[in-house]
Amino acid sequence: MKFPILFLVCSFITITSFSQVKKAEISDQLPGIDSVLNKVLKDQHIAGFAVAVVKGNEVIYSKGFGYRDIENKKPVTPNTLFAIGSSTKAFTASLLGLLEKNGKLKLDDKAISHLPTLRFNNDEMNNQITIRDLMAHRTGLTRYDYSWLLFNTSNRDSIIARVKYMVPSAGVRQKWFYNNFMYLAQGMIVEKISGKTWEQNIKEKFFEPLEMTRSNTDIKVFENDSDAALPYVTIQDSVIKKIDYYNINGMGPAGSINSSVNDMANWLKVWIGGGYYNKKEILPSSYVGEAASAQMVMSGGLPGQHKDVFFSNYGLGWMLSSYRGHYLVEHGGNINGFSANVAFFPTDGIGIVVLTNQNVSQVPDVVTSLIADKILKLKPIDWNGEATARAKTASLNQKQIAKNAKKIAIINTNPSHDLKSYIGLFENPAYGSIKLTEEKNAIYAIAGDNRLLLKHLYYDVFEPHSLDKKGVVDTTSSKMLFNFASNNEGKISGLTVQLDADREPVLFNFKPEVKTLSQKDLENFTGEYALGQVVVKVSLKGNTLFVFVPGQPEYETEYVNDDTFTLKGLNGYSAKFEAVPNKKAPSLTFIQPNGTFKALRKN
Repeated sequence: MKFPILFLVCSFITITSFSQVKKAEISDQLPGIDSVLNKVLKDQHIAGFAVAVVKGNEVIYSKGFGYRDIENKKPVTPNTLFAIGSSTKAFTASLLGLLEKNGKLKLDDKAISHLPTLRFNNDEMNNQITIRDLMAHRTGLTRYDYSWLLFNTSNRDSIIARVKYMVPSAGVRQKWFYNNFMYLAQGMIVEKISGKTWEQNIKEKFFEPLEMTRSNTDIKVFENDSDAALPYVTIQDSVIKKIDYYNINGMGPAGSINSSVNDMANWLKVWIGGGYYNKKEILPSSYVGEAASAQMVMSGGLPGQHKDVFFSNYGLGWMLSSYRGHYLVEHGGNINGFSANVAFFPTDGIGIVVLTNQNVSQVPDVVTSLIADKILKLKPIDWNGEATARAKTASLNQKQIAKNAKKIAIINTNPSHDLKSYIGLFENPAYGSIKLTEEKNAIYAIAGDNRLLLKHLYYDVFEPHSLDKKGVVDTTSSKMLFNFASNNEGKISGLTVQLDADREPVLFNFKPEVKTLSQKDLENFTGEYALGQVVVKVSLKGNTLFVFVPGQPEYETEYVNDDTFTLKGLNGYSAKFEAVPNKKAPSLTFIQPNGTFKALRKN
């Protein structure tokens, strides 16, 4: 009867000894790492982060630092969920690798042949761009990120339709430009070929076989998880402020995975292990090699401050560089309130994942480098100190920019119109629509799920301030100014917004509200009108008026208001009838960029 007790005691001793050995191994490979990372937490003024380190097929380190919920002092653990942002891209690209393995496509197939709803700006792009071009960001299209960040929707067809109106900044394969829409396109190709959603494919092909039981692609599941990190941003250099979660929605394939460092460690094992997890193939080894190989030069990648950190290439969902004599494959991620970095050194069998609940944070890169130096036994570099210095410099620059901006403000000016004149719908096909409303003598803009208060700056220029879900206004200064324009009639015709820093301000044209008139009212506008020697004919087809001027095509009209109709296909042209109750209109006035012309009824 004493044997089981002795067995338990021996087992406890064995387990205890094993635990001590494991701790000793970690201590040998990552000496003093806890104190180093706690200093990063303090110096970088962030809420929290988690890190896991993989060596070969083993997780040799996994720990959380700081808080996932500051207000309630809930700590980060290795199982805490974070949004990983664009670190999702390697998952999406890998689904294409699996489809190629199964003979469903080739990466060098023309992209539109597998996704007919995808169309580019010109035939040359449509005929040249391949799936591999989408994966390697070499289409010639710049980011256009505000097209989905501001004008988000769950309708993927609606989002991908905007690509047709995106003007390239370089020829195909001439220059590397990061573009999230190209990863949406890949996800939609997967959906079309498999007959299942991108989300289902990610779960079945990766989460389930890799035992990534904490991971998901659903913002609601993420928010309601009992160990989910809250999103934060640092303001005024050191103040940590909670912000709203962002639903990436229809753009999911570009960055909607939520995961923990323990789960992501299993993903890294696949890449370190040549495509295998627990001796089971997850990805073809040929694809793993291809994805981690250079497909496009990102930049010159010359050595900078550190002479042993250089070259900058892109693979398939991964960024490639030389880190102090070691081949580094990695991809970062940023989405509102979260930052991430997933990295591995294929020739060293080392993987590092760092996830944080802080917006656009340097911490993932800093921690990755600090751990890499230790585990690769390199001469230490004070990456944390360098990041702190960069943050301080950036803060001083921002303050100077804000100071200069105050100096150039134009005072004592007023809008050119009353507030009601700015109200309505404004559209751009590459982005979406902005709806302006008036409430309590203030203008509000609605773009996608975003609500903005427009504060008057000078003339017809307004500064947008976002409102959170509780209606609290963010008073931070914005560079994304709204500048209204008027047409020859003196009416607001559009607005420009500086969305992408690398492009000209985007024009959103005013879209008149489509109103209807009764059939009888419309019939009173029909007939012939004399414009000098020219006879203009107005006819009614169904519920639509058509205007015919000899020598020109027949123009379809659209009712605006006050008996005024725009001429479709002619920007800035409209026709205004002289309406008389229950009688035929005695005259018609054409309003054009070069003047107004009155035509009198002939019959």
